[in-house]
Amino acid sequence: MSEHNILGAILAGGQSRRMGKDKLFLELNNKKLIEHTIDKVRKYLKEIIIITNQDNKFFSKNNLTTVKDCIKGQLGPLVGILTAMKWAKENLTNCSWIATFPCDTPFFPESIVENFIQESKKGESLILCASSHGRKHNIFGLWSLDLYDKLRDDLINSKVRKVQDWTEKNKIKNLEFKFKDYDPFFNINTLEDLKFAKKLGIKIINENKQ
Repeated sequence: MSEHNILGAILAGGQSRRMGKDKLFLELNNKKLIEHTIDKVRKYLKEIIIITNQDNKFFSKNNLTTVKDCIKGQLGPLVGILTAMKWAKENLTNCSWIATFPCDTPFFPESIVENFIQESKKGESLILCASSHGRKHNIFGLWSLDLYDKLRDDLINSKVRKVQDWTEKNKIKNLEFKFKDYDPFFNINTLEDLKFAKKLGIKIINENKQ
């Protein structure tokens, strides 16, 4: 499966303040943190871009397309979403949607990407975001390009900054995921988180071998 009308966008514009170093390239089970997300998404989506304001040889070495925020000034993930929309509109004539993923949540279920593809064909909502056990994970989202002008206006003129605030004002559909043994939406922000993730990763690998 390789969808042509959905652009995969990995949001990597954070400053990693709590980590104290750039977490994108930290090692987790012999892979860089961002590689875990890239490898899952590229199984399903033909086009992938990385939204980041930094330059790193890793990107060029692996033939990855990077795009800097289209509006300057640390305005949060919504600017990353707008940037991906803008790039898609300018570079992919057949693209109707962007699917966004965080760069620091390595254990997310691949079924999210499959669900995004299925839901895009239904066309029941312009925004779809993941949720689990009552908690929303809005960075895991599917966004219609029809929302581009509205999002741009809300960012510039209404000064909207929080993803959840913006999605709640628009027609959003939540895709619910349940889990038992571990939280697949666990994201890595600190060195302690990374230590926990390494232990969790080993546990998951061993379970998959059984």
